[in-house]
Amino acid sequence: MHDGGRENKMQDIRILTEGDSSLLIVFGNEVSPDINKKISAVVSLFRSQQIKGVVDLIPSYCALLINYNPAVTTFSEIKKRAEQILSMDVKTSDEKKVIVEIPVCYGGDYGPDIQNIADNAGLTVQEVIDLHSSRDYLIYMLGFLPGFCYLGGLDERIHTPRLANPRLKIREGSVGIGGASTGIYPMDSPGGWQLMGMTPVKTFDADREVPILLEAGQYIRFIPITEEEFIEIRKKVEAGEYECVVHVEGGE
Repeated sequence: MHDGGRENKMQDIRILTEGDSSLLIVFGNEVSPDINKKISAVVSLFRSQQIKGVVDLIPSYCALLINYNPAVTTFSEIKKRAEQILSMDVKTSDEKKVIVEIPVCYGGDYGPDIQNIADNAGLTVQEVIDLHSSRDYLIYMLGFLPGFCYLGGLDERIHTPRLANPRLKIREGSVGIGGASTGIYPMDSPGGWQLMGMTPVKTFDADREVPILLEAGQYIRFIPITEEEFIEIRKKVEAGEYECVVHVEGGE
């Protein structure tokens, strides 16, 4: 029997119970790259230690959910290990920045709402493309759909309201904007985001050895491509011959 939701405060970090087989570490109450880096560092430490009984580690904007097998371990034991890891001097600023390039064909049939986005911002379509592809987006967490990335860092100038009437089907690979967020639909799905382009890359593939391409804590860099390049990359993706360009910055 565990301690029924008692909180353990450690440097403004709280450890809470979540049901009978989960523990929640709350790192703060704001969406912050610094908090996300701390969460990513703690996830890495948990994984490296291969703690017995830990089933899954699920990061979110401000918290980390740890699922464990209660037949193998206990809340108290996982809490103790969490406290040990949290007490470590984690050098988040020295961590590597992993940037994954995602090619995108903007506009046309691939991005039917890009003119709406441009009109809302008072910009040209090319200016929207330039802004969207000019920065690296931190993946705060994955959810909603398998492989769906919640990204931070969209330029305020192209924040765009969701569609008044959501589509019943958005094609896999569609790249869109919904309010202050941008992201990629990993599979065919209903949705209300304004669609600006499409990537030929599969961010989720159930038949792949590692189905989900991206991880929380990584960054996405959108790379504009032509329709011809889209078709060529898609052929390579279908043949299992395409790998995204990955940049690693920082670290030792």
